[in-house]
Amino acid sequence: MKLNTVVLNEMNKQLSRIEACINLLSEAQIWYKLKPTMNSIGNLCLHLAGNEYQHFVSGIGNLPFQRTRSREFLENNGMNGRDLLQLLHDVRRQSSGILEGLKETDLQKSVTIHYSIEDWNKMLVRSTLETEAHYSKDIEIMLVQVCEHYSYHTGQIVLLTKWISESQNSITGTFH
Repeated sequence: MKLNTVVLNEMNKQLSRIEACINLLSEAQIWYKLKPTMNSIGNLCLHLAGNEYQHFVSGIGNLPFQRTRSREFLENNGMNGRDLLQLLHDVRRQSSGILEGLKETDLQKSVTIHYSIEDWNKMLVRSTLETEAHYSKDIEIMLVQVCEHYSYHTGQIVLLTKWISESQNSITGTFH
């Protein structure tokens, strides 16, 4: 099985887990922060959609760069659960079309990932006069990193859901 198919299957499994979590929570719970310095489940969903779009849809698919990463963490009750899930599924539909079209030889190619200069400076903690920041990355490496990132934050969403919900059900299909 090709890497792009494996990555897409894994990310679809993680999206199902996020959907199960969102469906258990009230709007207030989706945007609840355990501490002011932590992210809500809603923030994490916005972040995952932004990251996936940036790397797969914009980076590999060459569609316009549309992301301000820092805003994903500033939202506070900006969307309801249904709209968050719609956003995640919309981005996944776009990503799926792009990833399914990759050939084995495409995986070795390098793509450019763009950032807003504001987000670039915040992430690297440096000052610059550039108007746009970007870096190049091999598609194969990027697929693994984006999938890992998606899984990592899905685990946070599952943990937060278990913490703030009253549900005794298994969210991931396994009991840990």
